[in-house]
Amino acid sequence: MTDLPPDRPLIVFTDLDGTLLDHETYAFAAAEPALALLRERAVPLILASSKTAAEIAPIRSELGFGDCPAIVENGAGVLAPEGGEAEAAADDYQRLRAIVATAPADLRRHFSGFSDMGVQGITAATGLPADAARLAATRRFSEPGLWSGGADERARFVAWLERHGVHARSGGRFLTLSFGGTKAGRMEAIASRIFPDARPFIVALGDAPNDVEMLEAADRAFIVANPHGTGVPRLSGEDDGTVTRTADPGPSGWNGALLGLLSG
Repeated sequence: MTDLPPDRPLIVFTDLDGTLLDHETYAFAAAEPALALLRERAVPLILASSKTAAEIAPIRSELGFGDCPAIVENGAGVLAPEGGEAEAAADDYQRLRAIVATAPADLRRHFSGFSDMGVQGITAATGLPADAARLAATRRFSEPGLWSGGADERARFVAWLERHGVHARSGGRFLTLSFGGTKAGRMEAIASRIFPDARPFIVALGDAPNDVEMLEAADRAFIVANPHGTGVPRLSGEDDGTVTRTADPGPSGWNGALLGLLSG
């Protein structure tokens, strides 16, 4: 197990759904002890999620970390700290939808993106109330969706998208399409921006395959148990203890992992 080095500032990056937020209820009360300790020690907490900026902003404020940037839409964009300048507007989402619309019909019919679902469909797929589903539909960089076909068809769909410059990533429940940008890439850039004169000690927490690069790029990482998701494959860091798995799922596991690290 890796101890916190006393000569390096600490920064924490975390996924939301199934990690800091409960998979079913989206609550984070079980993580409050660790959140309070991070706030007390002025440790930056960077939310990194497939959620949109419109979804993440109120969550970030409620958590008490409005002064920190956030990674949105699975790394496709960044939300500035409260009061900061927003990332320049982009037409990525419309270009993305146009490309997906031209996919072979026998493959396209198996992908139901948020733009296809509408607010009602997003509510049914996520359990979010209508107001929250509207925020989830406010996309700028990426398109999550549900895949209804088989594994072979999915592989063909992903390969077709790649040939057209679109990347596909699996999350806890959705296949998310974008023009690139990853949580890991954003993580390094944000850490350097917050601590320009020091090499911060980066901690990352996640529960799904789309978190793997972020977990592997961190100095210390925790795979939070999520019995509802597809799971994270065994990572090389698990052999030397730089990556560990929590026994408890969601915010309870998140809380235990960080409390153990901060008190170690």
